[in-house]
Amino acid sequence: MFTGIVEELGKVISLEKEQDNLHITVAAQMTKELKIDQSVSHNGVCLTVVNIDKDNYTVTAIKETLDKTNLGTLEVGEHINLERAMILGARLDGHIVQGHVDQTGTCTAIESQNGSTLFTFEYADTYKNITIEKGSITVNGTSLTVINASKTQFSVAIIPYTYEHTCFKNFKVGSKVNLEFDVVGKYIAQLNAYKYV
Repeated sequence: MFTGIVEELGKVISLEKEQDNLHITVAAQMTKELKIDQSVSHNGVCLTVVNIDKDNYTVTAIKETLDKTNLGTLEVGEHINLERAMILGARLDGHIVQGHVDQTGTCTAIESQNGSTLFTFEYADTYKNITIEKGSITVNGTSLTVINASKTQFSVAIIPYTYEHTCFKNFKVGSKVNLEFDVVGKYIAQLNAYKYV
């Protein structure tokens, strides 16, 4: 379980294919505090640490993960959002994030505003995911508040601190992002679909 508060930007230093799997090696300051079998969020995807070597650690993404996220498009040298699992009893500064990406979306607009940057994202209606005005959304592992929600599109306003300390500073129109929709909303939508409500 995560909060969507990005701890640091890690740097991808190696990508190694093994059959359908992708071994991703990341250089990060947090490595010295990690251990084998620990869960870490990578652009919002929960992956297990399988190896640690000095300041670098390795995780493995399977085909299912690569098919449903943007991890398969990573390149050596690219920076990714990192967050360790939350500690039970600690403050929940973002919202409840599972680290299970629902689908990818595409950045369709970036607008500089007076003190913030407005990013707009579009996603396919394939999975019937929804956003609501002032609801929560996770974009590449970053917990954010939705504005301008519509059926397959939403925007988020990014403050300068978040812009500088996450992957948002690297986004362009056309960038593919990982989306995790609010878990409470997903359960309500599913219940409503089955007419249990």
